Amino acid sequence: MCGILGYIGPRKNAANIVLDGLKTLEYRGYDSWGVAVNGGEKIAVEKHTGKIGGASTTLSESSLGIGHTRWATHGGVTIENAHPHLDCNHRIALVHNGIVENYKELKEGLIKRKHIFVSGTDTEVIVHLVEEELKKDDNLSNAVFSVFKKLHGLSAVVVMDQKTKALVVAKNGSPLVIGVGEGEYFVASDMSAILPHTKNMIFLEDHMLATLSDSMEVLSLKTGKKEKPKVQEINWQQETAHLGDFKHFMVKEIAEQPIVIEHLANECLPEIKKLSNVVKSAHGTFFIAAGTAYHACLSGIYLFSRVAKIHVNSAIASEFNYVEDFLKKKSLVMAFSQSGETIDVVEPLTRAQEKGATIAAVVNVIGSTIYRMADYKMLLGAGPEKAVASTKAYIAKLTTLLLLAYSLENKTQEILPYVHMAANEIRDMLEKKKLQKIKRLAETLAGAQSIFIIGRGMSYPSALEAALKIKEVTYIHTEGLAGGELKHGTIALIQKGTPCIVFAPLDETYDAIISNAIEIRSRGARIIGISPKNSEAFDDFIEIKDLKDATILTQIVPVQLLSYYIALAKGITDPDKPRNLAKSVTVK
Repeated sequence: MCGILGYIGPRKNAANIVLDGLKTLEYRGYDSWGVAVNGGEKIAVEKHTGKIGGASTTLSESSLGIGHTRWATHGGVTIENAHPHLDCNHRIALVHNGIVENYKELKEGLIKRKHIFVSGTDTEVIVHLVEEELKKDDNLSNAVFSVFKKLHGLSAVVVMDQKTKALVVAKNGSPLVIGVGEGEYFVASDMSAILPHTKNMIFLEDHMLATLSDSMEVLSLKTGKKEKPKVQEINWQQETAHLGDFKHFMVKEIAEQPIVIEHLANECLPEIKKLSNVVKSAHGTFFIAAGTAYHACLSGIYLFSRVAKIHVNSAIASEFNYVEDFLKKKSLVMAFSQSGETIDVVEPLTRAQEKGATIAAVVNVIGSTIYRMADYKMLLGAGPEKAVASTKAYIAKLTTLLLLAYSLENKTQEILPYVHMAANEIRDMLEKKKLQKIKRLAETLAGAQSIFIIGRGMSYPSALEAALKIKEVTYIHTEGLAGGELKHGTIALIQKGTPCIVFAPLDETYDAIISNAIEIRSRGARIIGISPKNSEAFDDFIEIKDLKDATILTQIVPVQLLSYYIALAKGITDPDKPRNLAKSVTVK
C-alpha cells in the first residue's frame, strides 16, 4: 500500500531520483509523502500531505536519499506522521512499510528511556530502537539486525545513516527489491519505480538484510550468515507504464486487453499445459484470491465444471485460514494476484505450505512474493497495471482459466478461435461510434443512487466484477447478484427508474435471465441488456457477439467502460485512484 524508494551511488540528484520514483508508485495508494537526503552535516527532510504528482523538491544535492508514500494506518494524515522519521540525534532516517504489532509496548519503554516522539506512528518506534542499538555498537547493519528481531508483524524498512553514508534494508513479509546499476543501488517496494534506471533486480527474500554502500552485503536475519542473492534481468517494457495518448491509465489498460488476450493465446499455451498437468495430478484443487482476482476464480469454478468436469473449491483469501482443515499434502492451492504481494493471499499460502500443499501462482509480477513462494508459476504477461481498478489483469486471469479448462480436456484448439475473436471484438468496442453510445449511457447513469447487476451461470461472476468496477470508480452503490437470488430479498429495493444491468449470453441461462429481467422491469426497473440478442425486456441494449465460453472475456468490457465514463460524468477527476483504495494491499 505504501511506497518506498531509496538511492545510493555517484549521482548527485538523489532527491529527484527518489521523488520521481515515488511518483511512479502513486497508484499504490497514499495520503502523504516525504524525502530525506544526506545533506552533508545533517539529514535534510521534506514532507507533505496530499498528492505528489506535480511536486518538485528543494532539497540539496546528495548521492544518498530515501523516500516514502504513506497510507495512514497508525496516526492520522499529518506532516508529522509522514515518513521518513528521524532519531533523536538526526543521524539516521527511516522509512517503513507494514505494521509493528507490538509498538505500544516498545514505545512505552522508549519513552521511559527519554526518547522524544514527534509522530503518532508505529514506525517511529523502529528508528529510536536503531538509535539505541547504535549506542551499544556503532554499526548500522548490526543495529538494524538486532532491532528487526524485536518487531512483531510484517515489515520492510530502509534506514539511511548520515555518518557512514550507507543504506541498510531489511524485510519480513512486505516487499522490497534492490536494483543493481553501474556502481549504484536502488531500493523500492515495487520494481516499476526503478525500471527507468536498471533492469537488474534482486528480490529480497523474507528475513534478509542488505547493507548498501560502494558495495553490497546481504545477510540472513535468521542465521547472521552471508547470502549470495540472485540478480534477475527484467524485460518489462517501461512504455506500458506511461499514459501515451490516453487521459487515464484505466481507459488505456482497457484498450490493452486485446494484446493481453493474444499474448496468452499465442505464447503461453505450453505453460498452461504444464499447469493443467499439475491440476490433474492434485488431490483437490483450491483457488484463493481477493477482490477482482476472486471474481476470476469464481468464473474458473464454472469453467472447470462445465468444460473439464473437475470440481474446484474457491475461497476469498482472507477467509481461507478458517476453512483450511481439509488441505492435504497432495492438495493444490492456486493463488491469483495481479501484484503478487497481496497480504491476504500471502498469509494463507504460508499456512498451506506448512501443511505440505503444492502452490501454484498466477500473477502479473515476476519476482513478487507469491511468485517466489510457488512451486509452479504462471505469469500473466499483462504488463504494468497502474489504475487501482483492475481491468487487463482481470481479463488475463479469465483468459488463463478459460484456456486452462480446455487444456485439461485437450480441447484447446476448440476454444482458441473464439479467444482470438474476443480480442478483435474488444478492439471493435473501442471504436469511436460505439464509445459514444457508452458515453451517452454513462451520462444517464451518473445520478443513480444504486445500480443492480444480474447474471446466471458464468455470468454471475461477471455481475460481481461489474458491480465492483462501478463501486470502485464511481462511488455509486452497486450490487451484483445471481439472477435467481433477486426474489430472495434484493427485489425489495427495486423501484421506478432503478438501473439494472443484465448479462444475457446465448447459453443455457438465457431464458431464465430474461425472465428475471422482465420481473424487475415490471417493478419499474430500467433494464440495460448486454447480450448478443436484443429483447423486449431491455430498455437499453449493448450488443456483443456470441463467442461461446469466450463471451466472458467480452461481456465485462462494456461495464469497464461504463464505470470509467460514469466517473467522468460525475466530475471525478482521477478515476485511476479512487478514494480510500490502494492498488496493492500489503497490510491486513
